Amino acid sequence: MAARFKMNRKGVGELLRSEMIRADLARRAQEIESAAVTLSPVGGVGDPHPGDYKASWSTDSTKRGGRRRDRAVAYVRNNAYYARWVEYGTERVPAHHVLLRAAQAGGGDG
Repeated sequence: MAARFKMNRKGVGELLRSEMIRADLARRAQEIESAAVTLSPVGGVGDPHPGDYKASWSTDSTKRGGRRRDRAVAYVRNNAYYARWVEYGTERVPAHHVLLRAAQAGGGDG
C-alpha cells in the first residue's frame, strides 16, 4: 500500500516563518557576506574612495519577507552608491560580479 500525504498549508506557512529557517538563512547570508568582502575589489592609486565598497557590505533577516511577507528571508547588501556598477560593470569598467561569485562560493552547506 502506498503512503499517503496531505499537506497542511498552515503548517507549511508556520515552517516558512519559523526561527529555525530564519536563523539558517541568516547564517548563509553571513557566509555570503564574508565571501563578498574577500572578493571585493579595492581601488588603487587615484581612487577617491579606496576600500569603501569592501566596507559597505551588510546582512539582515526577518521572518516576514518575500513578496507576500509570508516567509523568512535574509538579505546581503552593499550600500555603496556605485555597487551596481561594480557588480554589473559599465561601458568603461568590467563587471566584477562580486555578489554572484560570493553566493556561489559561500551559500552552500558548510
